[in-house]
Amino acid sequence: MRHLDRHTLAHAAAGVLAGVAGMSAAHLTAALLTPASSPTLAVSTAVIDATPTPVKEWAVRELGTADKPILIGSVLLVTIGFAAVIGVVARRRLRLGVGLMAGLVLLAGAAVVRRPLFEITDLIPTVVALLLGPTVLVLLTRALTAARPPSHRQDVPSEGVATRRSVLIGFGALALLSAAAATGGQLIVRGRTALADIMLPRVRDPLPALPAGLEETHQGISRFVTRNRDFYRVDTKLTVPIVDQNSWSLTIDGDVERELTFSYDDLRERENVEHDITLTCVSNEVGGKLVGAARWTGVPLQELLEEAGVGKNADQILSTDVEGFTISTPLEAAMDGRNAIIALGMNGEVLPRTHGFPARLVVPGLYGYVGATKWVTRLTLTRYDEATAYWTDRDWAIDAPIKLSSRIDTPRPLSNIPSGRTVIGGVAWAQHHGVATVDVRIDGGRWQPAELGPDAGIDYWRQWFLPWDAQPGSHQLAVRVVDRDGNVQSAERATPFPDGSSGIQEIVVTVTD
Repeated sequence: MRHLDRHTLAHAAAGVLAGVAGMSAAHLTAALLTPASSPTLAVSTAVIDATPTPVKEWAVRELGTADKPILIGSVLLVTIGFAAVIGVVARRRLRLGVGLMAGLVLLAGAAVVRRPLFEITDLIPTVVALLLGPTVLVLLTRALTAARPPSHRQDVPSEGVATRRSVLIGFGALALLSAAAATGGQLIVRGRTALADIMLPRVRDPLPALPAGLEETHQGISRFVTRNRDFYRVDTKLTVPIVDQNSWSLTIDGDVERELTFSYDDLRERENVEHDITLTCVSNEVGGKLVGAARWTGVPLQELLEEAGVGKNADQILSTDVEGFTISTPLEAAMDGRNAIIALGMNGEVLPRTHGFPARLVVPGLYGYVGATKWVTRLTLTRYDEATAYWTDRDWAIDAPIKLSSRIDTPRPLSNIPSGRTVIGGVAWAQHHGVATVDVRIDGGRWQPAELGPDAGIDYWRQWFLPWDAQPGSHQLAVRVVDRDGNVQSAERATPFPDGSSGIQEIVVTVTD
């Protein structure tokens, strides 16, 4: 029985190695061509699209930015499990095993074909996996069979018969090659995301430098300006699109008087503007981290739309990214005078690839899923009753103004802090209306006004702090914000779906002697 189990495990390992070899080679090939055409990533994307909204919300809430690596890892584990079973099947019926391995690859290929902007060349990585996976399975299965001496003969000469050692060496070499291919693919993709030496376009009326934030004097409060590398990223992409700015263009079409197309240089050569804008993800829970503030450089969206001539029937902008992903933005939000732009820069740098290079939509006051299309390439003026976008097809709200919200950054929830003089501090936002006051409540008492940090306009968040003489014991801390129109942050608890979370953040801390 032990002898049988050992050989069964060996064939299972052969199936796994065959599958991994095919996936790794396909991933390397995709990295050299189109990263999103990797069969593994295509399957993972299909899983995202098929996942019910409550599950997606749970993943974002509980896993944060780790949701994508965990998803890819889960797909890989399931694939490896199937490959192990295929290896065991191939031990007795090699042709059936080869057929199952080919079927597994073709299933992934079907996910590649379903990509919105599929091109026939996107199947090249799948073809590589289809050729390599079954071939490796055949070679390894035959090697294992040859290495096992016939049960009725004990005197089989070693010459001409593969030894267990040679099979193990072959297994190890194949595993190393597969790991090298997968790692090489990742390094190539990372290298391709590095931007060339592109300068920011000239700015019509440069804004003065932003003042130092409260983080300079009160440790623990979020930075006044969120660094690009720290800025949250929530989207459906499992790999960052590699876009060539020389061939990229932005088209405005649909219900317009004239269809317009702008190259990257066209937008750069226009007089760009700067705006300080806070962006928020609709999946952000009360007190969550999916919010960031930056200085954006770009072309006013309203100017481009007016050049195209807005028709009389449209009520939405259906924006499309370079991979066919769509977002719906209320047309009114682009034409009511707010600082909506096609952004080319972020915090004094060219827009990073992870945040939408060459260009992205930034519409202040709206959650990202309706106003912040990354890697945008088309703006189509149309009607909501004629065309729907990715998230509205999944029953998220059409009009999604960002709700008033505030967050306690320090002290941390459930933390232990020493008694004595300290501060309670954090950030608050009331995009497109502006923060008027921030109030703090301690142990259910009265609301106390906090001191506000620097002001960068109505579309930007405000830092705040309240000095506190912390006494030993357990304490409850709460915060709320009031905007400049007198609206008070709602205490009614609501989950992010379908139009953003609401409620008052209240945390518990322990003060020690």
